[in-house]
Amino acid sequence: MSFVLIHGAGFGAACWNELVPLLDAEALAVDLPGRGVRSDVDLRTVTLEDCADAVVADVEAAGLADVVLVGHSFAGVTVPRVMNAIPERIRHVVLVSAVVPPDGTRVLDQIDPGVRAAVEESLAGGIYSQGLDAARLMLCNDMDEAATASALGRLVDDSAALLSEPVDLSGFARDIPRTYVRLARDHCYTEELQERSARLVGGDVVTLDSGHMAMISIPDRLAQALNSVHG
Repeated sequence: MSFVLIHGAGFGAACWNELVPLLDAEALAVDLPGRGVRSDVDLRTVTLEDCADAVVADVEAAGLADVVLVGHSFAGVTVPRVMNAIPERIRHVVLVSAVVPPDGTRVLDQIDPGVRAAVEESLAGGIYSQGLDAARLMLCNDMDEAATASALGRLVDDSAALLSEPVDLSGFARDIPRTYVRLARDHCYTEELQERSARLVGGDVVTLDSGHMAMISIPDRLAQALNSVHG
């Protein structure tokens, strides 16, 4: 078994740094196009299909065939595309406070109205850029100052496509076990929206007492939840 970790919007593979050493199996943290090892890619050109292709490429390059696929936040719109592309390699899917809007809609159509206005203001020229003050409030509400500084130091710009392209959820029709991890103190993706996404995903539901960036604020408890997945 191995873990493949897909980050959400505004981050790269480095957001998993605290979690990876706590996992019981090999872990591959993927950089989606436009950040980290793929920072040479122009974010303005990145599509949802490009994101899925990056995950598939890394999984195949590493020769992984017994994968627990973990998607955080906006990775919820990438995960089903990966499930369709390489179903034979995936043993279980875990979605951590993942954004999963109804099939064919956009992420922008489904996020909380109180957050949507700030997000729409952050979209310009194909780029999604989160301000530090907004990110502190939405992502770091359960962190101390040191953890907050560490998290915000990893914040990067992202592709607007994650929010503005229609999503394809057909991968969730695959017969692959899945778990949705709800984060009870999440100020970014509200409890109501997490419940709606969990219903669309199906499978088991686990709740952790955490804000949105559980891999940074409670990596030990998130690792425990992931290590208990056997698929």
